[in-house]
Amino acid sequence: MFPLKDNVPSKRFPFINYLLIVINLIVFVHELTLANAGTLNAFLNQYTLVPARFFRDPLGQFFTIITAMFLHGGWAHVLGNMWFLFIFGDNVEDNMGHIRYLIYYLLAGIGAAAAQLYFSQGSKIPMLGASGAIAGVLGGYVILYPGSRILTAFFFIFFLRFIEIPAFFFLFYWFILQALSGVGSLAAQAHHGDPGGVAWWAHTGGFIAGFILLPFFGRNRLRKSWY
Repeated sequence: MFPLKDNVPSKRFPFINYLLIVINLIVFVHELTLANAGTLNAFLNQYTLVPARFFRDPLGQFFTIITAMFLHGGWAHVLGNMWFLFIFGDNVEDNMGHIRYLIYYLLAGIGAAAAQLYFSQGSKIPMLGASGAIAGVLGGYVILYPGSRILTAFFFIFFLRFIEIPAFFFLFYWFILQALSGVGSLAAQAHHGDPGGVAWWAHTGGFIAGFILLPFFGRNRLRKSWY
């Protein structure tokens, strides 16, 4: 399932949400230029979050929790993340206001990183991507707009259908998939060492962090409007 749009209009221009998208895209283009110059690996080694390195020097490496949020590993990675942020972030910013939303986004990203660090303490594989912070945005969205409708592209073998799904079901289905994949990754890690791949626990932890943080940042959080 892939979300195409929701039916919740924003009352204010989502300045911070668009700014985050632009920054992520600019940084990714910078990564491409570094790749062409042959210096990308050195750049990623400095600014990605590496669990084993972080636990050796938490204070010295804390900045990488933030910088890693703005790095991506490929076009599919960055465009997929930015699409989710584009669809869901504007409404969360609309509810919170610009500055509160920015702080919320960054704190959710920190929570996401903390969850992945906990389950990957000895890993030497770099962590990067905005998906943990965006998962936090999804956690806030599902509380604020549980009954909004998400127009979704549903793929099944050779069939493609477009259906509207309540946000509550769409986002909790997404969350359950992340959590189950995280459990599966632990089993794989136990049998095959540190295989790397998707940071499932960052997604799960980010969603939970967004859920927990929402009461401190959201306005009118006991919404009675079901779209």
